[in-house]
Amino acid sequence: MSLRHYLTNYRLRLTNYRFWVLVIFASTCLLSWVVGSWAGYRLLERESIQESFRYSQLVANELNRYRPIPELMAQHPLMLAVLENPDSDQLVLEANEEMKQMASIVASSDVYLMDRTGMTIAANNYQLPTSFIGRNFAFRPYFHEAMASADSAIYFALGVTTDQRGLYFSHPVLNDAGDALGVVAIKIQVTDLEDQWQRPAAFTESEMVVLDLDGISFLASRSTWLYRAFEPITEARRSAIFADRRYHDEELAPMTIADQGRPLGVSDLSERLLIGAGDTARPYLSVETPLPQLDWRLRVLIGTEPVLFTQLQFLIAGTVLFLGGFLTWLYLRERYRREAELAERGEQLEQRVAERTADLESSNRQLLAEVAEREKAEQVLTETQQELIQAAKLAVLGQMSAGLNHEMNQPLTAIQAYARNSRRFLERGDRETVDANLSEIVALCDRMAELTRQFKVFARKSEGPPSPVDLRQPVDGALKIISAQDNSEGVTFDWQRPSQPAWVHGDLIRIEQVLVNLIANAVQATEAVEQPKITIDVHKNGTCWQCRVRDNGSGLPANTEQLFEPFFTTKSMKQGLGLGLSISRQIVDALGGRLVGQNRADGQGAEFILTLTQREGTA
Repeated sequence: MSLRHYLTNYRLRLTNYRFWVLVIFASTCLLSWVVGSWAGYRLLERESIQESFRYSQLVANELNRYRPIPELMAQHPLMLAVLENPDSDQLVLEANEEMKQMASIVASSDVYLMDRTGMTIAANNYQLPTSFIGRNFAFRPYFHEAMASADSAIYFALGVTTDQRGLYFSHPVLNDAGDALGVVAIKIQVTDLEDQWQRPAAFTESEMVVLDLDGISFLASRSTWLYRAFEPITEARRSAIFADRRYHDEELAPMTIADQGRPLGVSDLSERLLIGAGDTARPYLSVETPLPQLDWRLRVLIGTEPVLFTQLQFLIAGTVLFLGGFLTWLYLRERYRREAELAERGEQLEQRVAERTADLESSNRQLLAEVAEREKAEQVLTETQQELIQAAKLAVLGQMSAGLNHEMNQPLTAIQAYARNSRRFLERGDRETVDANLSEIVALCDRMAELTRQFKVFARKSEGPPSPVDLRQPVDGALKIISAQDNSEGVTFDWQRPSQPAWVHGDLIRIEQVLVNLIANAVQATEAVEQPKITIDVHKNGTCWQCRVRDNGSGLPANTEQLFEPFFTTKSMKQGLGLGLSISRQIVDALGGRLVGQNRADGQGAEFILTLTQREGTA
């Protein structure tokens, strides 16, 4: 496939991908918007229904509270007596006072009694300028319905006298024959019902109206919506309403309402309305529910702005879901592509691995052979180091051989002289002198045995793991060995031996070898001094013990660390090969200690400090 053909196919696939991505994105946004609208209107309707139920229960409680009161008042004997004797001023006064007391008890605004013609003959407000006495209310439905049915009646109207809205409860006053002589009525202010309306907490833009059978609002949360026609009214019904004087002289102007249909997801109780207010119009979701016992309808209207907010939330959520899905698809697509590339590269790698397997196996065999050779060389090196340490010991013994011969010759000569003398004294019978000579011979033999034992211990190889060692013992042994040398004659050894053991973690033979090297070097360093002196002390330093070997010789060169390098020496070839200090440091390092050399602070020679760890469990 040519590069041009490949690029053309790639551009076509990219164009198709973009088209389908845009289609799916647009569909997701549209679906999110529709679902958000459905959820938003469902929430508005649920809040409206809950508030409608609460308010309808409130209205029902008010009706049930006042409905039986007129019936009870109609059964009072005083009401019947007044209607039978309307000219009795005393009875009328008593009836007025009784009604005034009843109005105070039931918390009603007006209580009054009408005769069979509708004329008011007694009222609780008889002492006020707006008294109902002498007024005829026969035109009111609550009067003629009660007279006609001989039962209670309920009516809402705007008072023609007080110009105040009220609920009218009435009941006929019957005589013993069952004839209606008049009607007792009470009027309840409806402002309390409006005051008890509460907007849902989640929606501040909500309103309430109560409509009568003709669609006229007589209770409303907005004062501008009172006595307005929320539904079309025919002229016949308008004439009947004015005849009943239900709303007195109110114009009953129609509301500017445009029906926008029922939103998706709501019940038949709800509809979307556009209600005008001056030059502006506001959209509402209207939920209408009937109120109990009367032909009233409650409408709860909630502004639809929260629906837009819910739609935006769903749109954002849908966009996030789309982006998540889209990114996941891109990730999986890229992953599959890379897996395919990796599979292809894997096959190529397998071929290359197969080609190089033989070379790698050959290289591995060579490396294994080299590793074996290196391990063997390391083992040989370790053995060589041990042999080198032993050789250094033997070299020291070789240097001390002349002194050893001198030390051995003197006791042997003395033993020979004592033996000859003892033979003569024995011939003379002087047994006491013979016994004294034999004691001297035994003492000389013990001295020679101790000297040879110390050299034998020093010459053997160290075996076994480190153990507790009293640091005083290797110092004692090293001094015995050094004292046997010729070049130690005239050297003063100041061994400041502690009275208590100095227990350290180490090996007696190896520590003794180190001290022999240090003391021997100190002896050689003081050969040119008139009064050579070597000071040895042991003291505790924290959790360690230190042994210092100091001399009053010429001191060390400036670079003291160079002294511990193999084959470095400031002596002649006859005095050594320069391995003593190097081997001594290796021994001390293996024991976990430290060996350093430096010039003394007073400039009177050099000092070497051997530091070893204190043995656990010792003080």
